[in-house]
Amino acid sequence: MKSIYKVILIATIGLFVSCDEDLDINRNPNTPNEINAGLALTSAEASLAMVVGDELTNLGGFYAQYHTQSPSASQYESIDQYNLNTGYANRFWTELYSGCLNDLKYVKEESDAAGDTASALISELLRAYTYQLLVDLFDDIPYTEALQQESGNITPALTSGEEVYADLLDRIDAAVAAYNTNPTEAEVASQDVIYGGNMDRWIEFANTLKLKMYLRMAYTSMADPGAVNALMAEGNFLTEDAAFASFADTDDKRNPFYEVQFDQTGLGDVNHIASNTLLLFYEGNADPRLSAVYRASSAGTYLGIEQGTGNDFNDTAQAYARPNVGPFTPVFFMSVTESYFLQAEALVRYSGGTGAKEMYDMAVEASFDTYKEYFGLSNDADPSALTGAGGTYEYMDAGNIEANIRQIMVQKWASLPYINNIESYIETTRTKFPEVVEEGTQDYTEGNRIPSSISVLGGTTVPSILFYPDDEVNRNPNITQRATITENVWWDQKPE
Repeated sequence: MKSIYKVILIATIGLFVSCDEDLDINRNPNTPNEINAGLALTSAEASLAMVVGDELTNLGGFYAQYHTQSPSASQYESIDQYNLNTGYANRFWTELYSGCLNDLKYVKEESDAAGDTASALISELLRAYTYQLLVDLFDDIPYTEALQQESGNITPALTSGEEVYADLLDRIDAAVAAYNTNPTEAEVASQDVIYGGNMDRWIEFANTLKLKMYLRMAYTSMADPGAVNALMAEGNFLTEDAAFASFADTDDKRNPFYEVQFDQTGLGDVNHIASNTLLLFYEGNADPRLSAVYRASSAGTYLGIEQGTGNDFNDTAQAYARPNVGPFTPVFFMSVTESYFLQAEALVRYSGGTGAKEMYDMAVEASFDTYKEYFGLSNDADPSALTGAGGTYEYMDAGNIEANIRQIMVQKWASLPYINNIESYIETTRTKFPEVVEEGTQDYTEGNRIPSSISVLGGTTVPSILFYPDDEVNRNPNITQRATITENVWWDQKPE
């Protein structure tokens, strides 16, 4: 399977500028013959989209139990087994550091030099998003000493995940303050493929990202109710999805998950089928999103299997429901759906729950709207039939914070399939909802996960972190490989 990262990036840049030269996103943008901040920003956004939209959509789908390995195929069986090797993250780690983050560094430096506070803010926010994602997957990462090749430091030390989070929040605030003090027009606006340089949307992105990061800390000593309540009082969160949607239905220009799984495998559409964990949740609750999240089998039915049981069957993927990702499906970095769920959680944790039901209902409605716009859900599908009085998803104040959080998180998990698989997995790791229970005791209608049938970890243990990539460990003596993928990211402190 060939890599599509550089190819699709070149095609994407071609949508915005007249440029026939090959742009290698793993090349240092400080040394090419022709580069500018706009090209580097598009490059960074495309790099990020390729990682989130391909490998992390694939991984998150297995770990959140949206899909499982199909019978008669075995390409991703090691993921379904929780048996990732230490080379698994090589490609996307390199893509994020040498591609995305390196390009964003260049954008920030050029923007600062030009006094362009708007472009500097955009680059700082995407930088924060990317580093936050790396921490959520790996915990301690190269950060303080990262991207210092010019000074000769090619073996950066690790910075603790906790320190990275704290510094990112400070840097977001500083970049927003600099923009507010001296607001400029973003010189990179025409090449910003997420918001087109609309700074109102980027400020909303900043606040939503901060809220997400603060809530990641909810079970730690760094939990900050005051900061969360201040953000909530400001109330300026996402009103438009932060997404990369510059795709075309031609080779190497499609949605990356679609490109790899439906086109570049040769056979196409053979690896992923619906996991009963999610499919039977939808089915048991008469949730119409079932037909938007999944495509029907060749027989027109929606059939799944228990997580990790593909080897128990002999038929092909086409006999089952399969992920409904198309060539034009956007790659979502943060969605309005996610924003509303974050606000609902914040209200439960730190404001006595007042207004949480309204935010929860709005989150489910936003999820339905996204599936209507991009995944073919019928316009007649009415979320209020599920969230309204007597509905199976009706939010009911249980008089207990964790019970209320469970309602929010189970519905968040059910609202993000193929919108943001990796975010859903990370949130299940943080909150432990939906719970992982022993096979045979699960109630899929209520929302439960089970350990994969072919798990190598034993019991109800599931992965909570990734191995550092071999390429990085082998060249950097400051990084020691972790012993297991059951170690905890720094914010993963909820008792199990």
